[in-house]
Amino acid sequence: MYKRVRLRDTVEVPPEYLADVSPELVKKLLQDKLEGRMDEDAGSVVSVIEVHDIGEGSVLPNQPGVYYEAEFDALTFDPQMQEIVDGEVVEVVNFGAFVGIGPVDGLLHVSQISDEYLAYDEEGQMLASRDSNRTLGVGDAVRARIVTKSIDERNPRDSKIGLTAKQVGLGKHGWLEEERKAREAQAGED
Repeated sequence: MYKRVRLRDTVEVPPEYLADVSPELVKKLLQDKLEGRMDEDAGSVVSVIEVHDIGEGSVLPNQPGVYYEAEFDALTFDPQMQEIVDGEVVEVVNFGAFVGIGPVDGLLHVSQISDEYLAYDEEGQMLASRDSNRTLGVGDAVRARIVTKSIDERNPRDSKIGLTAKQVGLGKHGWLEEERKAREAQAGED
């Protein structure tokens, strides 16, 4: 889930910028420091939006810059257990599909995609069903539920998020559209 949160952090202002310590400068330094990193409480920092307060600044021995504590708003992504997410398949491997959901990828294991057996087509980079001719490949839009998560705060890209699409209303968007049209056609026959 994306959230706008208020955070506090310390940022080093290099000596060449000390003449003009402005909210714009501190915002840029905070963006360089934090964007793409994981905060234990707030989630992955997507963007620093606005700086509200800049402290007095502290000098540390043997350090060239001045350290300022700043209060700011940031846009974060914090995946929640059981949350339903939309994403795009970014990679297909023999054991499933990696789905981009915000700044991290989730694994949609082959056992969590469908009740049908899905074979891996390495040449076509897709998973395919022999029974229904359904395929799942790179670029396909998917709706899934988060069922497991293990967040790596040091390297958010190494976080592990497990997804499922085996419940009603989940799966490849094209499959969901086919199912909706089939229900409408059946309702029209009744």
